[in-house]
Amino acid sequence: MTPTSNTSDRAAKLAAHSRPVSEARYVDTARATALARLGVESIGDLVRHYPARYLDLSCVATLRDVKAGTEATVVGRVHEVRVKKPRPRLTITEVAIVDGTGVLLGVWFNQPYIQQRFAVGDRVAFAGKVELSYGFKQIQAPFTEKLPAEDDASDAGRILPVHRATEGLTTNWLRRLVAAAVDDFSDVPDHLPARLRSLRGVLPLRAALREVQFPHSMLEATAAHRRLAYDELLLLQLYMAMRRHALTREHAGIVHPLDGPALSALRGAIAFVLTGDQQRSIDDVLEDMASPRPMNRLLLGDVGTGKTLVAAHALAVSADADTQAAMMAPTEVLALQYAQAVGPLLDAAGVRWALLTGSTPAAERRVLLQGLADGSIQVAFGTHALLEESVSFKRLSLAIVDEQHRFGVNQRLGLRGKGAAADLLVMTATPIPRSLALTLYGDLDTSYLRERPMARAAVKTSLVKQAQRAGAYEHVRAAVRAGQQAYVVCALVDESEVAEARAATREVERLRVQVFPDLNVGLLTGRMKPAEKHRVMQDFRDRRIDVLVATTVIEVGVDVPNATIMIVENADRFGLAQLHQLRGRVGRGEHPGEIYLFADPKTPDGKDRMQAIASTTDGFELAEQDLRLRGEGHILGDRQHGMPALRLASVLTDGELIELARADAADIVEADPHLKSAENGPLLREVQRVYREAWKWVSSG
Repeated sequence: MTPTSNTSDRAAKLAAHSRPVSEARYVDTARATALARLGVESIGDLVRHYPARYLDLSCVATLRDVKAGTEATVVGRVHEVRVKKPRPRLTITEVAIVDGTGVLLGVWFNQPYIQQRFAVGDRVAFAGKVELSYGFKQIQAPFTEKLPAEDDASDAGRILPVHRATEGLTTNWLRRLVAAAVDDFSDVPDHLPARLRSLRGVLPLRAALREVQFPHSMLEATAAHRRLAYDELLLLQLYMAMRRHALTREHAGIVHPLDGPALSALRGAIAFVLTGDQQRSIDDVLEDMASPRPMNRLLLGDVGTGKTLVAAHALAVSADADTQAAMMAPTEVLALQYAQAVGPLLDAAGVRWALLTGSTPAAERRVLLQGLADGSIQVAFGTHALLEESVSFKRLSLAIVDEQHRFGVNQRLGLRGKGAAADLLVMTATPIPRSLALTLYGDLDTSYLRERPMARAAVKTSLVKQAQRAGAYEHVRAAVRAGQQAYVVCALVDESEVAEARAATREVERLRVQVFPDLNVGLLTGRMKPAEKHRVMQDFRDRRIDVLVATTVIEVGVDVPNATIMIVENADRFGLAQLHQLRGRVGRGEHPGEIYLFADPKTPDGKDRMQAIASTTDGFELAEQDLRLRGEGHILGDRQHGMPALRLASVLTDGELIELARADAADIVEADPHLKSAENGPLLREVQRVYREAWKWVSSG
C-alpha cells in the first residue's frame, strides 16, 4: 500500500468517529436522543463511553463468606422485595437475595421505583461495599445486573461492564450499543508514536479501546485504563505545553529592570522580615520579569502566607520599566481590599494607582480610563470591569489575576491580551495538590507559599453540636468586651423551603433580638449593592459593628485584624477548602483566633470532613483530604472554559501518570514546538480534535 493510500485509509477511519451516533448499529432516533443526554453525540463518543465500573463474575463471593467492610460482587436469587416508610419523606427499598449459604440486602433510600426492577426468583448480581446492619449483611445502592435464570458455566469467567445509563436506555442496551460500535469502529490508527508506547509500556490504541469496554480479565482492564488515561493526560499536557510555548517563546517580552527606584522604595517601606517562601517567590517572579520571555507563573499561597506582598513587588517593577500593571480580583470586596492593602506601599514607592469596578462613578471612570490610556496611571486594581472593551492601556506589561479558579482561562488571557506579550502572574489562596495544579495549570510555572509570618496569631478550631451554641455565644461576648469583633457565617442568604439551613437574613434578626440585643450586629451578603457592601465593611473595620453576619462573600481577601472569632452555621454544608478560607479571616492580628463550626453531619464523609478541618491548619494537607473526600468532578470542564473533562484519568489516583505525561509533553514540544514532524503529526491532529474549542489560544498565541 502506498503512503498516500495509508494516509487516506487513516483519515477515513478517523472520520468515521465524527459521524453522528445515529449512524451506529442499533441506534434509532429514540436511542440517539437518549445517548445525547449522556453527552454521546458521535460514533467516537459511543466507542469512548467508558464503563463506570465492572461486575467481576470471575470473582464472586458466597453470601456466607463475604466480609463486612469489603468491596464485593455477589450472586443470588431474589427472595423478597419490600418498601418501608419509617417516617415522612423517607422510603427504604430492600431487596433480599439468597444463594443457599446466606442472605444479603440491597438497600435504596428514597427510590421506591427500584422495586419494579426485581421480581421474586430473579437471578441477580450485586456489587458494592458490604456493611453489617441490625445483624444483616447489606449493600447500599449496589450496582446490579440481571443474570440468566439458570446457572451458566460461562457466567463464571465474565466481566460485565456497567455503563452510565439514562432514562430510556438501560445498562443492558448500552452494553449492546457499545459492543456493536467497538466491533465496527475501534480499528483506528494509533496517534501515539511507537517509541512512546514502548517507553511507557502501554497498549496499542485498538487493543485498549476493546479491553477497556469488554476486558478478558481485570488485569487487562487495568492496562487498558492506564493507556487511555495516559492518552488523556498527554494530550492535555501537549495542549498546555504548546499554549505555553506560543505565549512565552514566540513573543519577545518586556525586560524589566530590577534596580529601579519604585522597587527600592517599596522594599524600604516594608517594616518586617519576609519569610523564606515569600523571598523565594519574589525572586521567581522578578527573575521572570527580567527575562525577555513573558512570565507565565502561578503563585499558590496558603491562607495568611503573604501573596499580596509578592504581588506588590511585581507591581513596583512594572512601574520601574515605565509600563503599567493590572491586578484583577473576582469581587469588589477583594479588589477594594487589595487597593487598601497595596495602595499605601505603592504610594510610598511613588507609583500612581487607581481602582476600577462596576460601581465606579461615571465621572471618575472617565478620568480613570483616560489615565490608563495615556499611561499616567501605572497600576489598576479592579474586577471583571478591567476586561471591558473601553479599558485600554498605553503599555501594559503585567497582568495579575487573583483567585484564578473563579475566572475562566479566556478571562485570564483576555486581561493579558490588553498588553503586547505582557507578563502573567496568577494567584490563589486556595491550596491545590500538586497533581491538580499540574492538571489545571500545566502551562504555568509554579511558586508555593506555605510559611506564615511569625507574627500571625494561631487559630483554634472547635466542632460544636448545633444545640450547644450558648458557649460559643459567650465567647463572642467576651471577645467584644475585650474590644474585638466576630463573624457569623451562614450558607444561605434567604430561607429556603428545600434547604434546612440557617439563612443570613433571618439569623441577623434572631441575633439582634434574642442573643446580642446589646451589641451592634451587621449583615453582609453578595446580593447587596456594591456601595452598601463597602459601607458595611467600612463600619466593621471602624468597629461600628461588633458582630458581622455574612455569607461566603467574606471567604477570600477580607482583612480585619481585630476580628478574632467566627461562628460557621451548618458547617457540614461547606467544602474543606471553603472552611479553610473562612478560617483565614480570623487571627489576622495580634490576638489568636477561634472558629466554632456548628454542625451535625449525618454521613461518614461529612464527619470525616469536620474532623479533618479541626485536626490541621495546613491548607495543602486539607486540599489533599478534600480531593479524596469529594473527588475531582469535571475539573477541567468547570474550571477551564472550553476544556473537556477527563473521562478516565484521575488527579486523585494518577499523580505518577500526570508527572510522566507532563515530562513527555515537555520533551516533545521542546524538540518539535508545532508537532510538524511525521512522527508527531498524528498527535497534533488528536490534540486539535480534543481541544478544538480552546485551540485558538495556541494557534493565535
